[in-house]
Amino acid sequence: MITPGGATVRPEILVAAPLPAVTMATLESTFTVHRWWEAVPDEALARVRGMAASTLADGIGEALFARLPALEIIANFGVGYDNVDIAAAVRRGLIVTNTAGVLDEEVADLTLALLLGTVRRLSAAERFLRAGAWETGSFPLSPTLRGRRIGIVGLGGIGKAVARRLAGFAVDIAYHGRHAQPDVTWPWYPSVHALATACDVLIVIVPGGATTRHLIDAAVLAALGPDGVLINVSRGSVVDESALVAALDNGTILAAGLDVYADEPHVPDALLRCTNAVLLPHIGSASVVTRAAMGQMMIDNLVAWFAGRPPLTPVPETRHLLPG
Repeated sequence: MITPGGATVRPEILVAAPLPAVTMATLESTFTVHRWWEAVPDEALARVRGMAASTLADGIGEALFARLPALEIIANFGVGYDNVDIAAAVRRGLIVTNTAGVLDEEVADLTLALLLGTVRRLSAAERFLRAGAWETGSFPLSPTLRGRRIGIVGLGGIGKAVARRLAGFAVDIAYHGRHAQPDVTWPWYPSVHALATACDVLIVIVPGGATTRHLIDAAVLAALGPDGVLINVSRGSVVDESALVAALDNGTILAAGLDVYADEPHVPDALLRCTNAVLLPHIGSASVVTRAAMGQMMIDNLVAWFAGRPPLTPVPETRHLLPG
């Protein structure tokens, strides 16, 4: 930003939680950076015009906004933005952006790996081998992906990338979303329960937040059935974890593969004890290349905004706040 006197003044931003080193380095070379996890004086907070947020940061809402009177934009590191109180942001006229698109392929790859690992019991087979059990007998036969009916809950960018990969496995595909998509030929079901009734695998790829909390509940799991497999790569809040543990324990469903949990990084002991659950530590987009691309998109959104241009990926709830 150029002042009337010709001097260059970097916009001041608040980084809400630690980010990858390459992203932090670029932020620091582009902006004046304040770290929320360090002591930031009120006079510095009063000058902050932008925020680099991430799902690792809690409390991005009204109380924090009140301490940031000059805040204009929140650039989120991640496609989901349920870490931001979006209603409070809209009330204050704040633009919110995410990193939509750049992580779709990576998360879709992980989703297929998790699905195959869950159905074919790959982690259990590896533990069997490492324990030396193969020396005394064969690993038990696993279920199969052959002939399965796959239901995708949330057919956005990631959901479509998953479906494209599944097409190569010759399985039936259906989906549920808020409405049927006119350019999609797979069957649409008007409710998650109806989709679960028609399928024996549910892959959940929806945003978090109040509207999707416990979308996958005991009734949906019962509809999925005893040969059913649940895969969740969205947000932990979308699944009722207590109902899921009960369903895994009593055979209501066959297995589950999870990359997300309700209270990360805490995973309930009851879920850890489920031998028919494959559990990953929220690594859907966690490759070096994709995390760098996410960081760059977050930075590009901030740079565009402070240069007087529209940000690249404003979230739907705040698009109406953009100038013009």
